[in-house]
Amino acid sequence: MTTVVRRYKTLGAWVPKWVAGPCRNTACEAYVDPAAEAEDGSGEAARSPRPEPKERS
Repeated sequence: MTTVVRRYKTLGAWVPKWVAGPCRNTACEAYVDPAAEAEDGSGEAARSPRPEPKERS
């Protein structure tokens, strides 16, 4: 299983949060079929990356 870094904002700062990514083992409970992931568009690969936060001067 891979790890995925998500971000959340707290007190005006972006904080990384590591969460479990999709499992590629067909025997695993958390298995995500790559074909189904691409069809519904909810997969990580289908998402556009978030823009980086702007620096305040």
